[in-house]
Amino acid sequence: MAEAVQQIYPEAKLAFGPSTEEGFYYDFLHPTPFTPACFPAIEEAMTKIVATDSPFQREEWSRKDAHRHFCDRGERLKAEHVLSISEDEAITVYHQGDWLDLCRGPHGVSTKGVGTAFKLLSVSEALWKGGEPKLQRIRATCWPTRVELERYLERIERAKQSDHRRLGRGLYHFQEEAAGSVFWHQKGFALYRTCERYIRARLSQEGYHEVRTPQLIDRSLWEQSGHWQKFREHMYTIAEQDETAEGGSRTFALKPMNCPGHVQIFKQDVVSYRELPMRLAEFGQVHRNEPSGALHGLMRARAFTQDDGHIFCREGQIVEETRRFCVLLQSIYKDFGFSEISVKFSDRPSERAGEDALWDKAEAALTEAAAAAGLATELNAGEGAFYGPKLEFVLRDALGRDWQCGTWQVDFVLPRRLQAHYIDERGERQHPVLLHRAILGSLERFLGILMEHTGGALPLWLAPVQVVVATITNKSDPYAQQCARAFETAGLRVLLDDRAEKIGYKVREHSERKVPVIAVVGEKERVAEQVALRRFGGFGKQDGEGVMALSDAVSLLSEQGLLPRSCRGVVEGGVS
Repeated sequence: MAEAVQQIYPEAKLAFGPSTEEGFYYDFLHPTPFTPACFPAIEEAMTKIVATDSPFQREEWSRKDAHRHFCDRGERLKAEHVLSISEDEAITVYHQGDWLDLCRGPHGVSTKGVGTAFKLLSVSEALWKGGEPKLQRIRATCWPTRVELERYLERIERAKQSDHRRLGRGLYHFQEEAAGSVFWHQKGFALYRTCERYIRARLSQEGYHEVRTPQLIDRSLWEQSGHWQKFREHMYTIAEQDETAEGGSRTFALKPMNCPGHVQIFKQDVVSYRELPMRLAEFGQVHRNEPSGALHGLMRARAFTQDDGHIFCREGQIVEETRRFCVLLQSIYKDFGFSEISVKFSDRPSERAGEDALWDKAEAALTEAAAAAGLATELNAGEGAFYGPKLEFVLRDALGRDWQCGTWQVDFVLPRRLQAHYIDERGERQHPVLLHRAILGSLERFLGILMEHTGGALPLWLAPVQVVVATITNKSDPYAQQCARAFETAGLRVLLDDRAEKIGYKVREHSERKVPVIAVVGEKERVAEQVALRRFGGFGKQDGEGVMALSDAVSLLSEQGLLPRSCRGVVEGGVS
C-alpha cells in the first residue's frame, strides 16, 4: 500500500505501517488530505504491484547507511526513527522491486503471495510518535480469500449500523467546543445514573467505602507518585501565581487518575493491621489530553468517569482479595449481558518504577492469585502498569469484537513512593500492598460498548425510557395519564405519548428507538382498566405481553424494571 501511495503521490513521505489484529495501516506525511475518493486508484496500483510477483529481499544496513539513505530521499521521519533504534538491534530493510522500506520482517516470498483480497477502509489523523507533525493514517484490511474479505466487510458494516454515536442520538452528543467531552442529555443521563447506581450498590455489598478526591492537585504530588514523569504529556496543567512558592508560581494538574488521592486519604489516620483490607471506591472524573485524531465518541474521550477502586491490604490478603474481585466482576458482566470474558496477564514494562525485587514479588503474588481464582490467562508481555503487573479482563461483544474493560493491579511501589504505612501486630510500621481495580473502567466507554453490543436495545432495567404509554385516540388521554402516573409511582421511567397521531405511527417510532415496552391504551382499555403491552421486537410472542389489568402490568414491569437481583436490598451508602 505504501508503494502504491508513493507511486500516485510522490510527495507523500512515510512514517509507520504496522499490522493490526484485523488488518494494517500506514501513516503518511502529505501536504493535502487523503479522502476515500483516493482509495480506488490506490487499490488498483496495489493490484498491479501484486501482479509483478516481485520477490521480497531482506538486507541489513548500518545505522549510518540507513540514515543517509532516508535523508537523501527526503524521508526525514524514517531517518529520525533510524537514530532511535537501539544499538543492539539490527536495522533491516526489505525490497520489492525498486521500492524499499525499513521493516523488521519477516516477509513472504513475493508480492504475488499477498493476493488481492484487500480493501482500504478509512483515513484519519495521527501524530508522529504522539507529537508533531500531524500525519494521515490510511487503514486497510487483507484476507486470504475474497469470501473471507466479504464476510469481514459485512461484519464491519453491521458494526457501523451499531455505532454508539448513531444509536445514542437524543441521549448524548459531542461538539468541537468541548472536544473529547460528552454532553449528557436527560435520557442519556438517566442511563448513566442507573449504571452508576447499580455499581454503587454492588460495591456497597462488598464492603467498599466511597470517597471523593480533588480534581486539581499540585504537581509535587504527581512527581512524588511518578505520574508526572510518566504521563506529563497527557495531563492538563494550570499555573497559579503564588509569591510564597519557589519561582513565584505553583503548577496544578487536573487528575488523570485517582490512585494518589486515595493514598492521601489512607494516610490521614494511623491504620492498624486489623482494619485491613481497606477498600476505597470513587466515581472519579479524570482528564487526559488525548490527541484529537484519537478521539472517538464515548470510546475515547478526554474527560470520563472511572468506577475506580483501591484496596489497601497485607501481602497475605492478595489471594483472597483477588478471588473476591473476580467473583464480583464476573457477576457484574453477566448482569450486563456479557458472557465471553478472557484474561490477559500483563507483566513488567521496560519503563517502570520500583526495584526488580518488588516486581518479582508482585508478579509472583499476582500469578498465585490468578491461579487461586481459577483464571486461565494469556501473557501480555511488557504491558503492565509502570508501578505493577496487572490482569486485564477482555469482553467479547455480539459482533465478535474484544474490549478491554476491567483491570486488577498488584502494586508494591506506590505505597512506598507516597509513604503509606499501617501498624502491624508487633506495633511496627509496614507499607501496605495497593490493589488497583476497575470493573467497567470508564463508565462512558462501557456504555458505548453496551450500546453497540445490544444494538441500542438495552434491557428493561437499564433503558432510559422503560415504558411508553401511547394513546389510540385523544378520548383516552385522561386514562393514559392515570396509567403513566401508576408506572412512575412504581419507580419506572415513563414517557406519555398522547399526540394526535395514529397508533401505528407511534408504535413504529418508539420501536425504532428500541423502547423496551409500549403500553397501548384506547377506549376499550379505559373501560376495563387495562393496558395492551407490546415488547420491543414483537407483540404477543413473549411472556408479559398482551392485554392485562393495569395493576398487573404495574406489578410485572416494576419487578422487571428494578436493578438486577444481585444488588436488591442495597441502598446508596450501605445494605438495607
